[in-house]
Amino acid sequence: MGLAGSPIGEIIKWHGKNWKVIGVLKDMVMTSPFEPVTPTVFMIDAKERGFNIIHIKLKPTVSVRNALSKLEAVFKRLNPAAPFEYRFADQEYTKKFAAEERIGKLASIFAVLAIFISCLGLFGLSSFMAEQRIKEIGVRKVLGATVPNIVSLLSRDFLMLVFIAFLVASPVAWYVMDKFLQAYKYRIAIEWWVFALTGALAIGIALLTVSFQSIKAALMNPVKSLRSE
Repeated sequence: MGLAGSPIGEIIKWHGKNWKVIGVLKDMVMTSPFEPVTPTVFMIDAKERGFNIIHIKLKPTVSVRNALSKLEAVFKRLNPAAPFEYRFADQEYTKKFAAEERIGKLASIFAVLAIFISCLGLFGLSSFMAEQRIKEIGVRKVLGATVPNIVSLLSRDFLMLVFIAFLVASPVAWYVMDKFLQAYKYRIAIEWWVFALTGALAIGIALLTVSFQSIKAALMNPVKSLRSE
């Protein structure tokens, strides 16, 4: 705008009228969160009293209910013919991301379903493998194998598959999320610890699912599994 130094107190000509700058605000998203911030001017004309909206900042120490009741009393005293209608700035701002909120909730629901179905598959597969190797487990126990040794033996293959799946899925997830965030002018960065935490949770869930059958097979009496039918 060609203003040198602080613009406070400067006079700006706008539509044939002189306006005095009384404050400067930081950039903020006014319209779509997908678009960059555009230059915005807030004007207060003391001569024209046709205000449609008044923004009021409430004190944090005052309860919202008490503040609204006092505001309503003042409003009805000054303009009794108009209805007292109010909206909260944080709720109005949240509406800009309503679609993203829905996508996030749907993604969470489907993620939980996918994890549940995967755990059922792991549980069934671990039960099948433990049943197939029941005699091997009995022989190992007779030869001195401990319960942790047998649990590690049965869980190792499953955890290796989960780890390989994590290595394959991480680049794909990073690429998809990066493309999704590119739609926003102001966005966060995808941190490495998100993938590390996700991998640790996936391995932990798989270990909990598989370990139940592994421990059950490891604690079984080897006499029952090795006896001749």
